[in-house]
Amino acid sequence: MKLQHCPVAIDPSGTDVHGEIRRIRAHGPVVPVALPGGVNVWSVTSAAPVRQLMTDPRVSKDAYRHWPAWINGEIPASWPLAIWVSVRSMITAYGTDHDRLRKLVSKAFTARRTAALRPRVEEITAELLDGLQRVAPGQPVDLRAEFACPLPVRVICELLGIPEEARDGLREVIDITFLTAVSPEEVMENGLKLYTALNDLVEVKRAHPGDDLASALIAVRDEHGEDRLSDQELVDTLLLMISAGYETTVNLFDNTVHALLTHPEQRALLDEGEVSWEDVIEETLRVDPPGAHIPFRYAVEDIELGDVVIAKGEPILISMAGVGRDPDVHGADADVFDARRATRREHVTFGHGVHYCLGAPLARMEATIALSALFERFPGIALADPDKPLRPLPSFLSNGHQELPVVLR
Repeated sequence: MKLQHCPVAIDPSGTDVHGEIRRIRAHGPVVPVALPGGVNVWSVTSAAPVRQLMTDPRVSKDAYRHWPAWINGEIPASWPLAIWVSVRSMITAYGTDHDRLRKLVSKAFTARRTAALRPRVEEITAELLDGLQRVAPGQPVDLRAEFACPLPVRVICELLGIPEEARDGLREVIDITFLTAVSPEEVMENGLKLYTALNDLVEVKRAHPGDDLASALIAVRDEHGEDRLSDQELVDTLLLMISAGYETTVNLFDNTVHALLTHPEQRALLDEGEVSWEDVIEETLRVDPPGAHIPFRYAVEDIELGDVVIAKGEPILISMAGVGRDPDVHGADADVFDARRATRREHVTFGHGVHYCLGAPLARMEATIALSALFERFPGIALADPDKPLRPLPSFLSNGHQELPVVLR
């Protein structure tokens, strides 16, 4: 099967992510697809080959070493997904470079630092719920904008020590990096704004260090001799921390609330103690993960997967949403939200193998604290218009809704 014969063209606006993944899987677990800009990649939607590729040393995330089209300049800097390729952090590193970067970042992003955030997460949650309680009874409110978004933004910004006056601007430019239906002009303009903001942050924190993750990463950059972070690695690691700690957690809140409000029988199981908040969150991570796909991996050499050969240098798009709904793992009802499902934890939403997300414990902690408090404070919460479909984010990477209108009771 050759990449130039693509049976499925990915919709950059993300209109129907799960339906599209089903259509891709109908061609097989590993099939070629076309991305915006005519860039062809292999889409992997089934659990077995995904887990194999995530742990195979013949698979790289470093485009500068292993994607000829990128190395040769065939992919323009204005491509909507270019930033996912160009960044130099542990998320795109390979082999010993990845080991070095993950070890350095782990020195700053410790379990102790994450655990110490619990009281602050509880405080921010209570503040936001107090604000929501002032909304007039029956008045619709966008829960994504007023709760799902500000909580993880404040948590990750406080963790990194980002000044309040810089937060809104940084959040706006990071939002755009997850969109896949944007013009080349928007891509270039947003990239300039993004790196200006990140470099300004580094200058501020270097001049005025504090007890925060950004200062700790700068110290790692400046104190570890030949193994230390480069300037670009430092800035791109900050970008990774902010984007991973913000957008994905917002979508986790959004998708979990939506799942419970559209499945009253599951809400009843939660209220009756038949399932826990941890069960609900894991099932959400499985059936509606915050990210539908992960860009990109590259074959270091030819890789056989069943009757398919991914040739050396060809790019691979991993479908986390596909793995979560793989009927071979989760059964014929894999599309159904059920917090009692025995396989609810068998997903790759936080990665698998050496690239497993360092922030997974923080995301799970935030979701458990915030969502349990939300439903305790407003036990009658309901969708504002249950008959009106919600608008998905215009992206095939980020999986959430543009708004989540609810009434609080």
